[in-house]
Amino acid sequence: MNDDTIRLVTLGRIIRRRWRLLTILALVGALVGYGVSLLFPPRYTTSASVLLPGTWEERELLTQTEVATSSVVVDRAAARLGWTGVSGSDLREQVSAKTTDGNIIKISGTADTPARAQQLSDQVAKEFVSYATRIAADSADPGAAQELAALQKSVRDTSRRISKLADATDPGQTVESVQTRTELEKLRTALREAINTMEQADPADDEAKSMVVMGSAARPTGEAPPTRTQLIAGGALLFFLFAVIAHLTAARMSRRLRGEPEITAALGSALLGTVDVPVERPTHRPAGRGPKAWIRRLLGLDVRWDIPAPQTSGDEASRQIRYRRVCSRLREQRPAPQRQLVVFPEGDEIARRAAGQLVVEAGGDPALRAVAVSVSRPMVPDRGHESGALIVLSAGSWTAAELAGVAEACADAKHAVVGIVLAGPVRASRSADSPRHTVVPALESFDGELDDATGVTG
Repeated sequence: MNDDTIRLVTLGRIIRRRWRLLTILALVGALVGYGVSLLFPPRYTTSASVLLPGTWEERELLTQTEVATSSVVVDRAAARLGWTGVSGSDLREQVSAKTTDGNIIKISGTADTPARAQQLSDQVAKEFVSYATRIAADSADPGAAQELAALQKSVRDTSRRISKLADATDPGQTVESVQTRTELEKLRTALREAINTMEQADPADDEAKSMVVMGSAARPTGEAPPTRTQLIAGGALLFFLFAVIAHLTAARMSRRLRGEPEITAALGSALLGTVDVPVERPTHRPAGRGPKAWIRRLLGLDVRWDIPAPQTSGDEASRQIRYRRVCSRLREQRPAPQRQLVVFPEGDEIARRAAGQLVVEAGGDPALRAVAVSVSRPMVPDRGHESGALIVLSAGSWTAAELAGVAEACADAKHAVVGIVLAGPVRASRSADSPRHTVVPALESFDGELDDATGVTG
């Protein structure tokens, strides 16, 4: 798993084999989200729109949004609303403004009830328009207004004089008189247009004074995010994802050996072969009693999720051939009939069944005795009638340090490790002539309490 790419099949395996734990953690996350929702009361948000007629640059619109949420505007709105225990500083955190297309500023207000949210947005919009209009009026240049009024008066006087000149012009039909009256009429028309333009440019008609609140804010019908439902769903999803990530992280940091070269290097011996152990479930649930074992079974923690699903094997005869080949290789290594130990880690159910099957298949040639050894305190019986140790284990269950401890325990008991057998779970294919169950003899579990036993601590 350390070097494997995370694939969908890996995630599917986690969900399939850890669904109880993931479900419980998701429920815990939902409860946490519900508790968080109780700490934060529901909030409601609505917006009022203010139209700014004319042409505005982007920086000018940004300035207006800052004015809309300024302390002056919000304090005035708070004074107008007169809510008990609510000041302008409290409302400043509940008011926001942003610009949209078409020179429109949306002023949003958030409160604990829909009615208050509507009142807050409307009042802030009104105070913003009032304050912006006042700023525009105060910033107008009075000298420029007087000069514009004088210029308008001068243009009107000039227009009247031109009219008099046109009336006093020779009414004859000579070419010169006709041209003169035509030029005077054009000049008078141009002056009238100039007068109209100057009247439209009156400072009193500033754009800020034309700001319009585009109706009352709509009363909100739902809570502002995050809602209670969103917090509950978010808590459940967050805990679920954390659990999945924790499984993947633990698998990548796992030091359990899976490859044959790593296992043989840790035990310092050669691989004699691999055998298949039929299982009816993907993995074996180890036996155990007590509250901890019950909780592990309840949460599904007694099932390894990082082991791939067993492949379908052949019939019983093909599996027995693998065991016989291992026994044959043992006989080739020890020509004289000698008794040997079959050592397997305690708690490795697959290895236990494989060791028992090897004892059955050997049939006394060579004579085998299976012994379970604890990997936490590995101890092997001292050398007596046995001349060596055959280690049986399943891949992906033990670390290099644990296997090295088992090998040291064999060496300390003066047993040479004659070989290694890897046992793997498979799904048995049932047939009419195949036995449904494999008979496994009772095996020893050595705990170091014999008088002639020695061992080492791993």
